[in-house]
Amino acid sequence: MKQPTSFISGRAPLGKPPSQRQLRVAEEIRHILAGLFLRGELRDPDLTGVQVTVTEVRVSPDLKHATTFVTRLGRSDIAEKLPALRRAAPFLRGQLAHVLTLRSVPELHFQADTSLDVAMHIDELLRSPEVARDLGPNHE
Repeated sequence: MKQPTSFISGRAPLGKPPSQRQLRVAEEIRHILAGLFLRGELRDPDLTGVQVTVTEVRVSPDLKHATTFVTRLGRSDIAEKLPALRRAAPFLRGQLAHVLTLRSVPELHFQADTSLDVAMHIDELLRSPEVARDLGPNHE
């Protein structure tokens, strides 16, 4: 019996890493979507003038789903733009179909990338006087 895969993590069950093909397809999708967002080709009024950065794409092992992590550099309102991105997903998938040489184009799923916010928060914590005191004078 074939085990189900998780398209959210981009990995097959049992912690198997993504294949070279998954990585190659994911990077190509990321590159194409980044170009579409940069050129502002979306006609949704909620996305007009909105700069979206595609930080990562993870493709399921069967290449049917692509989770796209997006952020707005210098802004923290990407979660508010997710509904508009989900509405634009069919258009974006159609644009991918014109460029990708795949039998079928993966369904796009958008998710906010909060890794930069988390990293900045950790950096802020590490620079706090309390942590600096605990680390001692050799860890500056």
